[in-house]
Amino acid sequence: MVRLRLFGILLLLSNGIALAQDQPSFKPLRYNEDYSYLAKDSSRTFYEGLKYIPFSKQKSDSYLSVGGEARGQYFYIQNEDWGDSENDGDGYLLSRFLLHTDWRFSKNVRAFVQVQSSLASSRPITTPVEENPLDLHQAFVDVSAFDTDHSSMAFRVGRQELSYGSQRLISVRENPNNRQAFDAAKIMYKTKDVNLDLFYSHYVLAKKGVFDDGFNKDTRLWGAYSTFKSVPVLGGIDAYYLGFYKKSALFADVKGRELRHSVGSRVFGGLDSWNYDIEGLVQFGKLGSSKILAWTASINTTYSFDDIFLKPEIGLKAELISGDQGEKDRVGSFNALYPKGAYFGLAALIGPSNLAEFHPSINFQLAKDLEFSVDYDFFWRYSKADGIYGVNMVQIYDDGGSQNRHIGNQLIGALLYNPNRFLTLRGEFTWFQAGNYIKDVSAGKDIYISGLTAQVKF
Repeated sequence: MVRLRLFGILLLLSNGIALAQDQPSFKPLRYNEDYSYLAKDSSRTFYEGLKYIPFSKQKSDSYLSVGGEARGQYFYIQNEDWGDSENDGDGYLLSRFLLHTDWRFSKNVRAFVQVQSSLASSRPITTPVEENPLDLHQAFVDVSAFDTDHSSMAFRVGRQELSYGSQRLISVRENPNNRQAFDAAKIMYKTKDVNLDLFYSHYVLAKKGVFDDGFNKDTRLWGAYSTFKSVPVLGGIDAYYLGFYKKSALFADVKGRELRHSVGSRVFGGLDSWNYDIEGLVQFGKLGSSKILAWTASINTTYSFDDIFLKPEIGLKAELISGDQGEKDRVGSFNALYPKGAYFGLAALIGPSNLAEFHPSINFQLAKDLEFSVDYDFFWRYSKADGIYGVNMVQIYDDGGSQNRHIGNQLIGALLYNPNRFLTLRGEFTWFQAGNYIKDVSAGKDIYISGLTAQVKF
C-alpha cells in the first residue's frame, strides 16, 4: 500500500509540474542530463530548485541535482511458458523506484549516486530481475582530463549503467523490472564527429536482498566502442570490439569457462522520411575446450508518411542469429551478452540466439500525444541442432529431437500515451501463436499476455 500511495503522489505531482514547465526531455541515461542552464533563472520553481541546487553563487557548473522515477506495471498471462507453467488467475504487479543525486563539484569533477527498488506482488516465483528490494544501482566519479570547444576526455570509475548503439549487446535493460549495471572503469573521448569509449567492467549480479549486489568476479566485460558521425552517404557508423569472460556458461550441450570476443559494426541514419539501422558482428573464442564461432546480422528500417492522415510509420526488421550446428568441439550459439530485456516486445518471451526473425510493423499517430502500434513477428530456429533461449541467454528448451524450425508467430498491439515529458502510460496485448517446434518440445499452447504500464519521471 505504501508504494502504491507513493506512486499516486508522484503521478499527481508530475501533472502539476508538467503544466508549469517547458524543459528538455529526460535522457535514457539519467547521468547525461545537464541542468546548469537553470543558473540563469533567478525565479526557479520548487521543481527547478530540485534540479539545480547551487554550491556556489560564482560558479554555475557547481551544483547538486535530484531526480528519479516510479513505474508500476500489471501483467496477466495465460499459458505461461506455452502451458508448461500453472496459470496465474489474477495476474501480478511489478513496481520500480529509482532515485538519484548528481553532484557537480566543478566543470572537471562530478559524482553520481542512484538507488533502485524493484518489487513484485502476486507473482508465485520471482527472479532478481523482477524483485530486488533495495540496492545501490549506480555510484561513480567522473574526472575530466580536458574539455575544449573541439574535444574532451574524461575518466569514469565506479558502478554505472552502460548502453551502446542499438542496445543489441549492451543495454540498461529498461523494460524488465530491474535495470542492470556494471562495476567499471571507463575512458571517454569526444570530438564533434567521433565518440570513443574504452572500458573494463564486472557485471553486477542482482540479488533478492537489501544492498547485497556486491562485486562480481565471475563475469567480465571489456572493450572499445567508437561512433563516427556525419559520414558521407552512410550517415553514422559504429565500430566496436567487446571481450567477455564468464567462469561457468552453458550453450547447447557445452558447459565450461567462456571467453568470447565480439567484433562488429553498425550503420545508421536517415534520409527524409526513411530511417535505417544495419548491424553485423562475429564472435569467436572458447567455451570449455570447444571453439566458438557465432554471428548475427540485422536490418531495421522505417518509413514515415507525415502528410497522410494518422501519419503512419511502416517498419520492417529482419535478423539472422546463429545457433549451434551440433558440430563436435565447436559452439555456434550466439551470445547477446547484456541486451535490452524485452528484445522482441514487452513480453520478452524469446532471447536473441539461434533465430531467424521477420518483423513488419505499423505505427499510427492518433493524436498529438497518443500512438497506436501493431507489429507481427515470425520466428524460426536458425539451426535444428540447437534450441531457443531466454533474454538472459539461458536455454528455455533444447532441440528436443524436433526437425521443425518454426517457433511461432507473435502479434503485439500497443497504445502509448505521453501527455508530457514526466508521464508515460502504455497498454499492450500480446498473442504468441505456438509453432510446430514449440508443440514438439512443450505443452504447445498459445500464450496470451495483457499489460498496463504507468511511469513517472522527475
